[in-house]
Amino acid sequence: MNQIEVEAPFRVTDLKQWAYCPRVFYYHLCLPEVRPVTYKMKSGTEAGQAEEGRETRRSLKSYGLKEGRREFEVALFSSTLGLRGKPDMVVWLDEVSEVIPVDYKLSDILGDHFKLQVAAYGMMLEEVSGYRAKRGFLYSIPKRKAEEIKIDQRARDKLQAALNEMHRILRYELMPEPTPNRNKCLACEFRRFCNDVV
Repeated sequence: MNQIEVEAPFRVTDLKQWAYCPRVFYYHLCLPEVRPVTYKMKSGTEAGQAEEGRETRRSLKSYGLKEGRREFEVALFSSTLGLRGKPDMVVWLDEVSEVIPVDYKLSDILGDHFKLQVAAYGMMLEEVSGYRAKRGFLYSIPKRKAEEIKIDQRARDKLQAALNEMHRILRYELMPEPTPNRNKCLACEFRRFCNDVV
């Protein structure tokens, strides 16, 4: 394990998985070589890469912005949060010292697990830049529409609570309860490991 992984053991993707289903996070943590790459995962990555090309050719109107400096694939690291990751795009509003993370999703439904991911990127960007992250955006590729995500105190507290629980799992290697929404289990790549879920 390198120094970055020691200081920031979790990827922002792990946080997103935790919010979706704690067990997916647990299996990935304990069985990193077992996780298969699904068609959905591969499609999401490819769609995000294609969206970056389109993003460079359009204005920031989708985000309600007249101007801003765009940057793609910004590598972030936070020893404070214990996180590392790369938002799809960052918009810098230098005039007002604001930074806005943007993440592309190949989904019509932008769930809470995605919103937590945006909040994490915002807090990490604040830490490295000194700019304020008051909001971020989830961009639904199928809908061609951006949804603003507030990075308020409630989102920050929710993020910290999730990270505290993730660190507890890492430290004690405790298997969490499965998601209460069993519909998520139907297409889960780890379903065969959850013998207590039908």
